[in-house]
Amino acid sequence: MNSAPPLDKQNPAPASQESADSRPTCTVTEITTEADFAHHSSSFPSSALQVLYFHAPWAEPCKQMSTVLRALASTYAAEPTPRIGFLSIDAEEVPEISEQYEVTQVPYIVLQRDGKTVDTVSGSDASRVRAAVERHAGKSNSGDPGKLGLPPAQTVTKKADSAPSEPLAPHSQTNGNGSATSGGAKNLSAYAPSSGDPATVPEYSSAQNNDQSKEELQQRLKELTSAAPVMLFLKGTPSAPQCGFSRQTVSLLRERNIRYGFFNILADDEVRQGLKEYADWPTFPQLWVGGELVGGLDIVKEEFENDDDFLADYKAGERRNAGGPAAPQKQATPA
Repeated sequence: MNSAPPLDKQNPAPASQESADSRPTCTVTEITTEADFAHHSSSFPSSALQVLYFHAPWAEPCKQMSTVLRALASTYAAEPTPRIGFLSIDAEEVPEISEQYEVTQVPYIVLQRDGKTVDTVSGSDASRVRAAVERHAGKSNSGDPGKLGLPPAQTVTKKADSAPSEPLAPHSQTNGNGSATSGGAKNLSAYAPSSGDPATVPEYSSAQNNDQSKEELQQRLKELTSAAPVMLFLKGTPSAPQCGFSRQTVSLLRERNIRYGFFNILADDEVRQGLKEYADWPTFPQLWVGGELVGGLDIVKEEFENDDDFLADYKAGERRNAGGPAAPQKQATPA
């Protein structure tokens, strides 16, 4: 991930900033933990509008949206009893919140009042975001949005009570070539192996391994990352991914007919936490090849875009390096 995060976590913005007329204005507050989010939400007036901005540092459109949200926030005065607040959430760093709001793509804006979603905006259309915010919070009361480079608010937007877009259901019908469709859109989860496929590695619960030493955990992780020539550690299973990033990674592999093993990190917290340290990679999904970490979704995308032969040895139906589910002797065993 070479791009800089949308907001500077090392030097977070103050609670308010001074506008041209010397009145303090709103800023965008970075949320880094579930506890932080709970604190801000519980202390926020129920009548006020919260703007939740989900982003990812690797997503180019988020750079523009980060600038838009900062500018938009600065057009609202910071009042003793706020009527609007702006929160920024890294969708991968705080996945529990992302899953709560069913975030499957970034940038993604959720507007909520009293803990209830009143509107959502997907994508980087600044005029739509401004229109949605002004519709629910009223016109800005500090500064000139036009002078700050914000486009005019879009006059026609979706209704306030429209349901947020959701991922296509895993059981959508498929067409002749196996690509699932629903209303002309491709169902990414339909590329995944079915739930009836044999498990690549044994299922463990963290309760079974509470007493294992760090050395034993390291050995288990080594075995798991090599359990199949291509291993995907994801949230959920390929046929039922539990986050948008896992779903997209599954789609990339399935579109190219890559055989791979998988491990549901939500089913084993010791693996989930231990693999972050073992791999020196803090987020999921993670793709491993030959026991070596390739990276997350952004890296996998780049590899496929830059190298036509990436993972070509592991395509199903072709001569390959023993792809597919790991042989029993290669599967991990309890510590």
